[in-house]
Amino acid sequence: MRTTTRPALLAVGAVATLALSLTACNDGSGTKDGGAADTGASSAAPSGSAAASASAAGSSSASSGGGTSTSGGGSSSSGTGGGRVTAACTTKNTSVTFLQSSGHASDAQAADATLKITNTSEAPCTIVGPTTVVAADDQGKASPVSGDNSKDGSDAVDVPAGAAVVADVLYNDVNGEGTKSARYTCPVQASHVKVALPKDVSTTVNVMKANGSPGGVFSVCGTDFKVGAFAAR
Repeated sequence: MRTTTRPALLAVGAVATLALSLTACNDGSGTKDGGAADTGASSAAPSGSAAASASAAGSSSASSGGGTSTSGGGSSSSGTGGGRVTAACTTKNTSVTFLQSSGHASDAQAADATLKITNTSEAPCTIVGPTTVVAADDQGKASPVSGDNSKDGSDAVDVPAGAAVVADVLYNDVNGEGTKSARYTCPVQASHVKVALPKDVSTTVNVMKANGSPGGVFSVCGTDFKVGAFAAR
């Protein structure tokens, strides 16, 4: 019995000693690991805070930048909303009609032809600056004559889509130096004229009779003629 009980007691003691040893080890390592974890967390915390601050600063900057962009957009929109920039009337978005005078010139008044500009586009256009008209004799027997409205009216005129504006073309078609039979025969007998809108290439159009039918003649006695201001009629 003694032999049997002694080993049992020794075994129990060994187990108890081992358990105490393991407990001491776990407490020590656990405290150390916990400290390392705390240290790591403490170390990481400032980094995270810095990142958060940087992120907040970036967001603030982005928000500020967005505000500036929005303000800029608002300004641009306001500029557009205040009135769109109207395209210039050119040969690409208009058609031109030239009507000879319905009557001859007299001592009291000049012959009065009509220059008509029609906006053929779907958007308004504007005429600003001098418009020039050039007439050349069909037979080439006289030098071409020209006139513009640089003095008589070249302020900006808006032409709505599909609308038209007209200008009077005042000229002399009476030959005071010729015979009675040639009274209305001028050096320049033009069946067509060239019309150039401001800062645009010229376009050639046939001269129409006063009633709009073909076969008109722009008969000019003298060296020039006058183009008036455009207006809606």
